Amino acid sequence: MQDSKKTTINCKGRLLNLSKPLVMGILNITNDSFYKGSRHPLEVQWETRVSQMLSEGAAIIDIGAVSTRPGSEGLSPKDECRKLKPALKKLTDTFPDAVFSVDTYHAVVAEFAVDHGAALINDISGGDMDENMFATIARLNVPYILMHMQGTPETMQINPHYNNIVKEISMYFSVRLEKLRSMGVCDIILDPGFGFGKTVEHNYTLLDNFEYFRFFDLPMMAGLSRKSMINRTLGIQPDDALNGTSVLNTIALLKGADILRVHDVKEAVETVKLVEMMGKTVNR
Repeated sequence: MQDSKKTTINCKGRLLNLSKPLVMGILNITNDSFYKGSRHPLEVQWETRVSQMLSEGAAIIDIGAVSTRPGSEGLSPKDECRKLKPALKKLTDTFPDAVFSVDTYHAVVAEFAVDHGAALINDISGGDMDENMFATIARLNVPYILMHMQGTPETMQINPHYNNIVKEISMYFSVRLEKLRSMGVCDIILDPGFGFGKTVEHNYTLLDNFEYFRFFDLPMMAGLSRKSMINRTLGIQPDDALNGTSVLNTIALLKGADILRVHDVKEAVETVKLVEMMGKTVNR
Protein backbone atom coordinates (compact mmCIF):
# COMPACT_ATOMS: atom_id res chain seq x y z
CA MET A 1 0.00 0.00 0.00
CA GLN A 2 1.28 3.45 -0.90
CA ASP A 3 1.41 5.44 2.32
CA SER A 4 0.14 8.96 1.61
CA LYS A 5 -0.82 9.65 5.20
CA LYS A 6 -1.09 13.26 6.31
CA THR A 7 2.04 14.14 8.29
CA THR A 8 1.26 17.64 9.58
CA ILE A 9 -1.64 19.20 11.44
CA ASN A 10 -2.26 22.93 11.71
CA CYS A 11 -2.57 24.00 15.34
CA LYS A 12 -3.65 27.64 15.13
CA GLY A 13 -1.04 28.44 12.51
CA ARG A 14 1.65 26.21 13.97
CA LEU A 15 2.37 23.04 12.02
CA LEU A 16 2.78 19.96 14.19
CA ASN A 17 5.03 17.47 12.40
CA LEU A 18 3.81 13.87 12.56
CA SER A 19 6.45 12.39 10.27
CA LYS A 20 7.78 10.81 13.48
CA PRO A 21 5.57 9.59 16.35
CA LEU A 22 4.71 12.13 19.02
CA VAL A 23 3.74 11.80 22.65
CA MET A 24 0.66 13.43 24.16
CA GLY A 25 0.86 13.90 27.92
CA ILE A 26 -2.30 13.68 30.02
CA LEU A 27 -3.20 16.38 32.54
CA ASN A 28 -6.35 15.46 34.44
CA ILE A 29 -7.54 18.40 36.52
CA THR A 30 -10.09 16.11 38.15
CA ASN A 31 -9.93 14.12 41.37
CA ASP A 32 -11.66 10.98 40.08
CA SER A 33 -9.69 9.69 37.07
CA PHE A 34 -9.18 5.92 37.00
CA TYR A 35 -5.43 6.27 37.63
CA LYS A 36 -4.77 8.21 40.81
CA GLY A 37 -1.29 9.21 39.65
CA SER A 38 -2.86 11.32 36.89
CA ARG A 39 -5.08 13.37 39.21
CA HIS A 40 -4.00 17.00 39.49
CA PRO A 41 -7.10 18.85 40.70
CA LEU A 42 -5.21 21.68 42.46
CA GLU A 43 -4.01 24.77 40.63
CA VAL A 44 -0.64 24.62 42.38
CA GLN A 45 0.02 21.26 40.69
CA TRP A 46 -0.63 22.23 37.08
CA GLU A 47 2.47 24.24 36.21
CA THR A 48 4.85 21.71 37.77
CA ARG A 49 3.23 18.76 36.05
CA VAL A 50 3.08 20.39 32.62
CA SER A 51 6.67 21.63 32.94
CA GLN A 52 7.75 18.08 33.72
CA MET A 53 5.90 16.57 30.76
CA LEU A 54 7.22 19.17 28.33
CA SER A 55 10.79 18.69 29.57
CA GLU A 56 10.40 14.95 29.09
CA GLY A 57 9.40 15.43 25.46
CA ALA A 58 5.61 15.76 25.29
CA ALA A 59 4.55 17.45 22.04
CA ILE A 60 0.93 17.94 23.14
CA ILE A 61 -0.66 18.34 26.56
CA ASP A 62 -4.22 16.98 26.76
CA ILE A 63 -6.27 18.64 29.49
CA GLY A 64 -9.27 16.81 30.90
CA ALA A 65 -11.72 18.46 33.28
CA VAL A 66 -14.11 15.50 33.39
CA SER A 67 -13.37 11.87 34.14
CA THR A 68 -14.40 9.49 31.36
CA ARG A 69 -13.60 6.30 33.27
CA PRO A 70 -16.21 3.53 33.02
CA GLY A 71 -19.30 4.44 35.03
CA SER A 72 -18.53 8.15 35.26
CA GLU A 73 -21.48 10.54 34.94
CA GLY A 74 -19.80 13.66 33.58
CA LEU A 75 -20.40 17.36 34.18
CA SER A 76 -22.61 20.00 32.66
CA PRO A 77 -20.90 22.11 29.98
CA LYS A 78 -21.09 25.11 32.31
CA ASP A 79 -19.29 23.30 35.12
CA GLU A 80 -16.73 21.87 32.70
CA CYS A 81 -15.92 25.35 31.39
CA ARG A 82 -15.68 26.66 34.94
CA LYS A 83 -13.05 24.03 35.74
CA LEU A 84 -11.13 24.56 32.50
CA LYS A 85 -10.93 28.36 32.60
CA PRO A 86 -8.23 28.80 35.27
CA ALA A 87 -6.19 25.87 33.91
CA LEU A 88 -6.16 27.19 30.35
CA LYS A 89 -5.40 30.71 31.52
CA LYS A 90 -2.50 29.70 33.73
CA LEU A 91 -0.99 27.14 31.38
CA THR A 92 -1.22 29.08 28.12
CA ASP A 93 0.27 32.13 29.86
CA THR A 94 3.08 30.10 31.41
CA PHE A 95 3.81 27.94 28.37
CA PRO A 96 2.90 30.10 25.34
CA ASP A 97 4.70 27.81 22.87
CA ALA A 98 3.10 24.59 24.09
CA VAL A 99 0.31 22.85 22.20
CA PHE A 100 -2.72 22.15 24.39
CA SER A 101 -5.67 19.97 23.54
CA VAL A 102 -8.86 19.65 25.56
CA ASP A 103 -10.63 16.36 26.14
CA THR A 104 -14.36 17.10 25.83
CA TYR A 105 -17.48 15.85 24.09
CA HIS A 106 -19.46 19.10 24.46
CA ALA A 107 -19.41 21.56 21.54
CA VAL A 108 -19.87 24.53 23.87
CA VAL A 109 -16.85 23.43 25.88
CA ALA A 110 -14.82 22.89 22.70
CA GLU A 111 -15.52 26.46 21.59
CA PHE A 112 -14.72 27.81 25.06
CA ALA A 113 -11.46 25.86 25.15
CA VAL A 114 -10.29 27.11 21.76
CA ASP A 115 -11.24 30.68 22.66
CA HIS A 116 -9.07 30.29 25.77
CA GLY A 117 -5.98 28.89 24.08
CA ALA A 118 -6.53 25.24 23.22
CA ALA A 119 -5.29 24.21 19.77
CA LEU A 120 -6.94 20.78 19.41
CA ILE A 121 -10.14 19.08 20.53
CA ASN A 122 -10.09 15.45 21.67
CA ASP A 123 -13.64 14.05 21.52
CA ILE A 124 -14.10 10.56 22.97
CA SER A 125 -17.61 10.35 21.50
CA GLY A 126 -16.80 11.04 17.85
CA GLY A 127 -19.54 13.65 17.77
CA ASP A 128 -22.21 11.26 19.04
CA MET A 129 -22.80 12.99 22.38
CA ASP A 130 -23.31 16.46 20.91
CA GLU A 131 -24.85 16.93 17.49
CA ASN A 132 -23.27 20.39 17.24
CA MET A 133 -19.69 19.19 17.66
CA PHE A 134 -18.79 18.71 13.99
CA ALA A 135 -20.18 22.08 12.92
CA THR A 136 -18.36 23.74 15.82
CA ILE A 137 -15.04 22.13 14.87
CA ALA A 138 -15.52 23.22 11.26
CA ARG A 139 -16.19 26.80 12.34
CA LEU A 140 -13.27 26.88 14.77
CA ASN A 141 -10.93 25.37 12.15
CA VAL A 142 -8.90 23.35 14.67
CA PRO A 143 -7.62 19.76 14.55
CA TYR A 144 -10.10 17.17 15.80
CA ILE A 145 -9.37 13.81 17.38
CA LEU A 146 -12.18 11.50 16.29
CA MET A 147 -12.45 8.59 18.71
CA HIS A 148 -14.71 5.56 18.68
CA MET A 149 -16.80 4.71 21.71
CA GLN A 150 -19.72 2.32 22.04
CA GLY A 151 -22.26 3.84 24.43
CA THR A 152 -21.37 6.57 26.92
CA PRO A 153 -18.80 6.61 29.74
CA GLU A 154 -21.62 5.69 32.12
CA THR A 155 -22.78 2.68 30.06
CA MET A 156 -19.90 1.71 27.76
CA GLN A 157 -18.64 -1.28 29.72
CA ILE A 158 -22.06 -2.90 30.17
CA ASN A 159 -21.78 -5.92 27.87
CA PRO A 160 -20.15 -4.29 24.81
CA HIS A 161 -20.78 -6.36 21.68
CA TYR A 162 -19.50 -6.41 18.09
CA ASN A 163 -19.90 -8.87 15.24
CA ASN A 164 -16.62 -7.68 13.72
CA ILE A 165 -15.02 -4.90 15.72
CA VAL A 166 -12.46 -3.83 13.11
CA LYS A 167 -15.00 -3.56 10.31
CA GLU A 168 -17.56 -1.84 12.52
CA ILE A 169 -15.12 0.80 13.73
CA SER A 170 -13.90 1.31 10.17
CA MET A 171 -17.48 1.97 9.08
CA TYR A 172 -17.93 4.30 12.05
CA PHE A 173 -14.89 6.30 10.94
CA SER A 174 -15.95 6.31 7.29
CA VAL A 175 -19.38 7.79 8.00
CA ARG A 176 -18.05 10.51 10.30
CA LEU A 177 -15.11 11.38 8.09
CA GLU A 178 -17.42 11.92 5.16
CA LYS A 179 -19.50 14.31 7.24
CA LEU A 180 -16.50 16.17 8.66
CA ARG A 181 -14.89 16.58 5.26
CA SER A 182 -18.13 17.82 3.74
CA MET A 183 -17.99 20.59 6.36
CA GLY A 184 -14.40 21.46 5.45
CA VAL A 185 -12.60 19.86 8.40
CA CYS A 186 -9.13 18.84 7.19
CA ASP A 187 -6.99 18.08 10.25
CA ILE A 188 -8.38 14.87 11.72
CA ILE A 189 -6.69 12.28 13.94
CA LEU A 190 -8.27 8.86 14.41
CA ASP A 191 -8.38 6.97 17.71
CA PRO A 192 -10.05 3.51 17.88
CA GLY A 193 -10.82 4.08 21.55
CA PHE A 194 -9.11 1.35 23.52
CA GLY A 195 -11.17 0.64 26.64
CA PHE A 196 -14.21 2.64 25.56
CA GLY A 197 -17.03 0.15 25.09
CA LYS A 198 -14.73 -2.83 24.53
CA THR A 199 -13.89 -6.02 26.38
CA VAL A 200 -10.28 -7.01 26.98
CA GLU A 201 -10.53 -9.34 23.98
CA HIS A 202 -11.95 -6.53 21.80
CA ASN A 203 -9.04 -4.29 22.77
CA TYR A 204 -6.40 -6.84 21.81
CA THR A 205 -8.15 -7.55 18.54
CA LEU A 206 -8.05 -3.83 17.80
CA LEU A 207 -4.37 -3.58 18.69
CA ASP A 208 -3.54 -6.61 16.58
CA ASN A 209 -5.29 -4.96 13.62
CA PHE A 210 -4.24 -1.38 14.34
CA GLU A 211 -2.41 -1.01 11.04
CA TYR A 212 -5.68 -1.71 9.19
CA PHE A 213 -6.83 1.83 9.94
CA ARG A 214 -3.93 3.25 7.91
CA PHE A 215 -6.36 2.77 5.04
CA PHE A 216 -7.74 6.22 5.90
CA ASP A 217 -4.35 7.91 5.37
CA LEU A 218 -4.80 9.91 8.56
CA PRO A 219 -2.71 10.18 11.71
CA MET A 220 -3.57 7.51 14.29
CA MET A 221 -3.55 7.92 18.06
CA ALA A 222 -3.27 5.09 20.59
CA GLY A 223 -4.48 5.60 24.14
CA LEU A 224 -3.32 2.50 25.99
CA SER A 225 -1.81 4.01 29.10
CA ARG A 226 -2.42 1.94 32.25
CA LYS A 227 -5.79 0.69 30.97
CA SER A 228 -7.80 -2.32 32.02
CA MET A 229 -6.63 -4.41 29.06
CA ILE A 230 -3.27 -4.44 30.85
CA ASN A 231 -4.52 -4.63 34.42
CA ARG A 232 -7.04 -7.40 33.93
CA THR A 233 -4.66 -9.49 31.85
CA LEU A 234 -1.86 -9.25 34.41
CA GLY A 235 -3.98 -9.13 37.55
CA ILE A 236 -2.60 -5.76 38.64
CA GLN A 237 -3.77 -2.22 39.41
CA PRO A 238 -3.19 0.87 37.24
CA ASP A 239 -0.39 1.96 39.60
CA ASP A 240 1.61 -1.11 38.52
CA ALA A 241 0.86 -0.95 34.79
CA LEU A 242 3.76 1.15 33.46
CA ASN A 243 5.70 -1.81 32.12
CA GLY A 244 2.62 -3.20 30.39
CA THR A 245 1.90 0.22 28.95
CA SER A 246 5.37 0.40 27.40
CA VAL A 247 4.94 -3.04 25.86
CA LEU A 248 1.59 -2.16 24.27
CA ASN A 249 2.85 1.25 23.15
CA THR A 250 5.71 -0.54 21.39
CA ILE A 251 3.26 -2.77 19.55
CA ALA A 252 1.12 0.23 18.60
CA LEU A 253 4.16 2.06 17.20
CA LEU A 254 5.20 -0.95 15.18
CA LYS A 255 1.69 -1.05 13.74
CA GLY A 256 1.69 2.61 12.73
CA ALA A 257 0.66 4.77 15.69
CA ASP A 258 1.55 8.44 15.21
CA ILE A 259 0.61 9.70 18.67
CA LEU A 260 0.83 7.94 22.02
CA ARG A 261 -1.51 9.40 24.64
CA VAL A 262 0.08 8.63 27.99
CA HIS A 263 0.35 9.37 31.69
CA ASP A 264 4.12 8.68 31.67
CA VAL A 265 5.82 10.87 29.09
CA LYS A 266 9.47 9.99 29.73
CA GLU A 267 8.92 6.27 29.22
CA ALA A 268 6.78 6.82 26.13
CA VAL A 269 9.40 9.09 24.54
CA GLU A 270 12.03 6.44 25.22
CA THR A 271 9.78 3.82 23.62
CA VAL A 272 9.44 5.98 20.51
CA LYS A 273 13.21 6.46 20.27
CA LEU A 274 13.94 2.74 20.58
CA VAL A 275 11.36 1.77 17.98
CA GLU A 276 12.71 4.48 15.67
CA MET A 277 16.23 3.16 16.08
CA MET A 278 15.13 -0.34 15.19
CA GLY A 279 13.48 1.01 12.05
CA LYS A 280 16.61 2.88 11.02
CA THR A 281 18.74 -0.22 11.54
CA VAL A 282 16.42 -2.53 9.61
CA ASN A 283 16.19 -0.08 6.70
CA ARG A 284 19.93 0.42 6.26
